[in-house]
Amino acid sequence: MPTVSMTVNGQAVSGEVEDRTLLVQFLRENLNLTGTHVGCDTSQCGACVVHVDGDSMKSCTMLALQANGADVTTIEGLAKGGEMHPMQQAFMDNHGLQCGFCTPGMVMSAIDLVAKNPNPDEATIRSELEGNICRCTGYHNIVKAVQQAAKNMGG
Repeated sequence: MPTVSMTVNGQAVSGEVEDRTLLVQFLRENLNLTGTHVGCDTSQCGACVVHVDGDSMKSCTMLALQANGADVTTIEGLAKGGEMHPMQQAFMDNHGLQCGFCTPGMVMSAIDLVAKNPNPDEATIRSELEGNICRCTGYHNIVKAVQQAAKNMGG
């Protein structure tokens, strides 16, 4: 079996994987980083979004071997020094979650959105998060959370 090596949440990791191993499987099963969720197995829901070299990616559509040498950030890698990332805090402050299943992917996508557009309006937020499905909230509080986080992140 081939070996894959990457940096995950600031730490160098490696492991043997089958050619067909998805990045989400490697993260969850090899590294025990279970914050990245598998919701649909068809890349429709966005629960598996992580950052690969700074861009949000659905980790169920990427082979672990494709991330060889990459810098990967998961939801577990966002908090620093016991402080939540501003996007995580905004989701909590604005009740942008209910059951929490979609939240890790939603937060990761929203961080990428704000990094590329520091002051997004409501229509942009809704459009950019279309690839993330939440079955609980109706998105209103998610939009509010992204708007607050954008302000807190300097937008």
